[in-house]
Amino acid sequence: MLSARSLFQEILDSDDSFQLFCSIAASGETQGGWENARIAALVPASMSVLTPKITRHGADEDKHGRIFNALLKKRNLEPVPVPPETDYTMLLERQGIGLAHDKLRRDEPLTEDDIVVYLSHSRVTEQRAADQMDMLVKNFGDHPEVGRAIRLICNDEDNHLAYCHEELLRLAREGHGRTIHRVLRESALAEIRIYRDVSLAVMEHMGRLLHWPKAKSTALAAGIHAMYAYERFGGWHRMVSLKQPERRNALGGPATSAAEFA
Repeated sequence: MLSARSLFQEILDSDDSFQLFCSIAASGETQGGWENARIAALVPASMSVLTPKITRHGADEDKHGRIFNALLKKRNLEPVPVPPETDYTMLLERQGIGLAHDKLRRDEPLTEDDIVVYLSHSRVTEQRAADQMDMLVKNFGDHPEVGRAIRLICNDEDNHLAYCHEELLRLAREGHGRTIHRVLRESALAEIRIYRDVSLAVMEHMGRLLHWPKAKSTALAAGIHAMYAYERFGGWHRMVSLKQPERRNALGGPATSAAEFA
């Protein structure tokens, strides 16, 4: 029977697939760390209250990248190049979602609208990250090799999602509501399409590494397409709603350490 648990167990049990999985995850987290660090450095003076929280967000993402690389190191594995078709962050940027990297490379302050776009985009992508980590914790939170790492990352992703909700609600009260609504919708509709494409590409690579029969690969692809259809029909709405989170000021302190994984 195909299930998230059985699929991930297969990936864990093979060095080749585990190597690719951790490499993809580490690359995406490290890229997110760079993006947040650059945004924190370019926050406009009128929004400087956000600088320490964006800095904390970036530090968490960097930490997650180190954790995935440490999991590789424990198996005496090296990171492998990430296939472009599996690079979720790069594909989002190519679709114009979030802040363009060429803008982040300049030493010019961002605008208030830029920060609103960044937070709106983050609210969508952090929902995806939180959902994925919740699934992994549910199935592998007690796993002796990866359980501790995924529990730590899951807690961070929940903090990131809470921070996006809280700050976007504050900015909506300050008059940015129309922009927030527009960017959330645009980001969610683009994200679900890119997530589908990346999922198909990752499963194709995993299928080759794990020698899956064609019937299994076909069934998995059908499942991915069905999930996209559900999200396109209406499931994307969960990614754009805003509510006051239970975790308040979730990024108000320093990033936690990941020394035990380094």
